Amino acid sequence: MMSSVQGTDMGYVDTDSRLPWIRADETVAETIVFHHGVAAHSGMWSGWDAALGDFFRLVKLDMRGHGATAVPDGYAWTLDALVEDLGSVVEAADLAQFHLVGESIGGTVALAYAARHPDRVKTLTISNGAHRGAPITNLAPWGDIIASDGMGGWSDFMMGMRFFEGALDEMQQRWYRDQQAQPDGAVVLALAAALAATDLTDELPNVNLPTLLLHPDSSPFISVALMAELLD
Repeated sequence: MMSSVQGTDMGYVDTDSRLPWIRADETVAETIVFHHGVAAHSGMWSGWDAALGDFFRLVKLDMRGHGATAVPDGYAWTLDALVEDLGSVVEAADLAQFHLVGESIGGTVALAYAARHPDRVKTLTISNGAHRGAPITNLAPWGDIIASDGMGGWSDFMMGMRFFEGALDEMQQRWYRDQQAQPDGAVVLALAAALAATDLTDELPNVNLPTLLLHPDSSPFISVALMAELLD
């Protein structure tokens, strides 16, 4: 499915396999919106379909330059633009209220959206996302790696950074490595720059809704201290 904003279409997957008596009851008929991170796409959330599909409508967007979503000429790679993109999918899916889940930069976008539209978001879940981009580490080598080794080399680098050893089986490992190599390198670097320039500190008091922060006990990108700052 597509939603139109800023001169191009946003791709998203809208799955409604809820049990018919759940779908028919407006008091329990709810939707979860998923926002992926850098160099992934909507397919990364597919493993949740079996666990959630009977009870929730599932909407999974493709960020600019990922999956089914193109990048329009002159697109401004800013957090505000990414939040607007998320909003366009929400409007196209005709969602008054919904649960919002974001991973990596998708978590940052979700946090900003929730701060700016607290009446729309019922609950917020952020996995490995930060409210401030400047302290995020290990973004600086990306340009050199992409220039010297291409997106395949960058994906190999990211696999070791993104996942603990043994976290994925062989099929998952191969799929994720291949997906990470698909986006244009310029898109990945533009997203990194947009993230590094982000600071949502002043907007956090607006996030007055049930929020779950998911974070490992160590990360090569976002420190536990930064996540604790967000929690505080």
